Amino acid sequence: MSTDSDVAASSSKDKTVELMRGLSIASQPIETAMEAREPPPPDVVKLCRETFQNTADYLKGELEATAEDYKLLEEMNKVTVTKYEEMKHIAINISKSLHVMNEKYKLLQPYLDQIDQIEESVASLEQAAYRLDAYSKRLEARFKQLEKR
Repeated sequence: MSTDSDVAASSSKDKTVELMRGLSIASQPIETAMEAREPPPPDVVKLCRETFQNTADYLKGELEATAEDYKLLEEMNKVTVTKYEEMKHIAINISKSLHVMNEKYKLLQPYLDQIDQIEESVASLEQAAYRLDAYSKRLEARFKQLEKR
C-alpha cells in the first residue's frame, strides 16, 4: 500500500522530470510558421493611415498644448521673480527708512523730554495762576467789603 508521502514523492519526481524535459525542449530552436496573408483591402489601408495620421495630429496637439503650458508657467515664474525682487527692494528701502527714523527719534528724544517737562511746568503754573486768580478775587471781595465800612 502506498502512503500519502509516497504519492507526494512520486508526484514530485514526475514534476521534476517534466520540468527537465521542458528545459531540454526550450533549449532547442523553435520553428515558427508564417501564415499566408492576403493584402488588406485598400479602404482598410486608407482608414488605418487616416487613423494613424489623426492620432499623430492629436498627440502633436497635446504636446504643443503642454509645451505652451510650460512656457506660460515659465513666464509666470519670471514675472513672480521680478515682483519678489521689487518687493525685496521695497522692503530694504522701508528698513533703511525705519532705521533713519529711529535714529532721528533718538536725536529728538532729549527735546521731547524737555517738552514733557515744560508741559508739566505749564500745567503747574496754570494751577498756580488759577489759585492766584481765586485768591485775588477773594482779596478783591474783602477789599470791597472793607471799603463799604
